[in-house]
Formats: sequence, structure tokens, C-alpha cells
Amino acid sequence: MELLEIMKALSHENRLRILNLIKDEQLCVCEIEYILDINQSNASRHLNKLKQANLIVGERKAQWIYYKINQEVIKEHKFLDLIIKQELKKITICQEDEIKLKEYQQSGLSCQDLD
Repeated sequence: MELLEIMKALSHENRLRILNLIKDEQLCVCEIEYILDINQSNASRHLNKLKQANLIVGERKAQWIYYKINQEVIKEHKFLDLIIKQELKKITICQEDEIKLKEYQQSGLSCQDLD
């Protein structure tokens, strides 16, 4: 059943965009909201779907939860690495998100500023 849940989780653009953003680093919900320009409930709904599929894990730091790719699932399902590391970068909106992520990182803003 895990594979079915993974496939369902990959079936929405925003969830793919989130995976693309956190493929190399961890981000908190407010950073994901800011970069993807989505509201908190939308971001939380998609993050929950990714967590249910065990694709991401969260780590609490103070009042924020930072999300990253669950590397154990990537090791178990090799096709996920191919999708996340190679295929997502071919999607225009994911390319735009990566530009926004770099701009955010260079801005000096942090979760405290976005909250």
C-alpha cells in the first residue's frame, strides 16, 4: 500500500513543487508558503499528504517545523530519486520556484520575518 500512497502524493503540482524545494535542504512551512505563494492551510494540507506517504519528515526547531525529504523512502524506491533530482527541474514552475528560493536565501529573511 505504501507505493500507492506515494503515487497519490505525487499526483498534485503543489506537492511536486514542495519536493523540488526541499530536495537539497530543509524548509519550514512559512518559507514554503512564501516561495510557492500559497496560504498556510494549503501548504499544511499538501505537507500532510506528503507526510502520510512517508515522503517527508519534519523536525521541530523552536516554534517552527522544518521539512526535508525522507531519504529512507528514496533509497527504497529508486524512481523517486530520478523524479526529484532530474525530472522536476524540467518543469517550468519548478524552475521558477528554484529562482524564488535562491532570491529568498539571498534576501536575508528568515522564518521570524515571515511569521
